[in-house]
Amino acid sequence: LVGFGLSGLIRSELMISGSWMGSEGFYNMVVTSHAVMMVFFLVMPLFMGGLGNLLTPLMVGLEDMVFPRLNNMSVIMVYFSLGLFCYAMTQEGPQAGWTYYPPLALTTYMSDFSVDLSILSLHLLGVSSILNSLNIISTVMAGVKGGEVSLEHLSLLIWSLGVTSMMVIVTVPVLAAALAML
Repeated sequence: LVGFGLSGLIRSELMISGSWMGSEGFYNMVVTSHAVMMVFFLVMPLFMGGLGNLLTPLMVGLEDMVFPRLNNMSVIMVYFSLGLFCYAMTQEGPQAGWTYYPPLALTTYMSDFSVDLSILSLHLLGVSSILNSLNIISTVMAGVKGGEVSLEHLSLLIWSLGVTSMMVIVTVPVLAAALAML
């Protein structure tokens, strides 16, 4: 719902000529918040975490993920990161505008540690996504190596999860750096 609301704000700003929100810094903050919320709190946990962890072992012929505790750790990191992200919104919030990186932010002095908590939250979400991706790749490879299914007979969903997992491992550090420092 938060991501949908932020998306509505972005669309409203882009529909109207001129500045509807009144501040470019506020608009940039909305765009950055929308990116963090949708990528790390919706797409990764839902697609990779929920759908991937449920269907991957079933479709490659295994009983469970190769590293089930790794899956538990990645889910716990998402909740911990969401808590940090909500805690960072107290007092004055990050007030970082279009980036979380303090030297490039709108204000030169941060009176509290909201920006630090936002950056830590972002990095915890990245670690969670990478751990989950490693688990999905390991599960697919274990199913193929175990002779349960061959690469030619893998479903399109498993191929897409595998390719997405490899892309996550390669791109999440870059994405986190881009959102944090840009």
